Amino acid sequence: MAEIRVAILTVSDGVAAGRREDLSGQAIREVATEAGWVVVDYRVVPDEAPLIMRALRDWADSRAVDVILTTGGTGVAPRDVTPEATAAVVERPVPGLAEAIRLKSLEFTPFAMLSRGIAGIRGRTLIVNLPGNPQGVRQALAIIRPALPHAVGLLREEPTDHRPHAH
Repeated sequence: MAEIRVAILTVSDGVAAGRREDLSGQAIREVATEAGWVVVDYRVVPDEAPLIMRALRDWADSRAVDVILTTGGTGVAPRDVTPEATAAVVERPVPGLAEAIRLKSLEFTPFAMLSRGIAGIRGRTLIVNLPGNPQGVRQALAIIRPALPHAVGLLREEPTDHRPHAH
């Protein structure tokens, strides 16, 4: 399989305003690099649905990105709108990814049940909402990482076998 091309979208009022460092976006970049994926783009937007939707559409519709990983805005706070913005742009949901993240993350924190993150497909791009903290990002990616290359292969319509590979 060709390399997996990843875009990172950090959704945070504080990071967008320069008041906080983007540790979660950095964590995604580190995990992606460790996995051998190529980070082709990175953006920070405030918790504003139109800006989130624009970034997701731009990347997915460009066909230059296989996977978009978002961080932030998935909780229950009033400005947490990443799941709604993501749902507005995806064409086909992939609920198992978010379900797996929530289920396995409960082993680490009871707050995982408050995550509203979703996953879905727009065109041939997989979009996954990750938590808004570095530890949560690393845990979530460890959970879904084994399935992502297979998902990308299917979206690219590459020949695949359906046996899980050891990682």
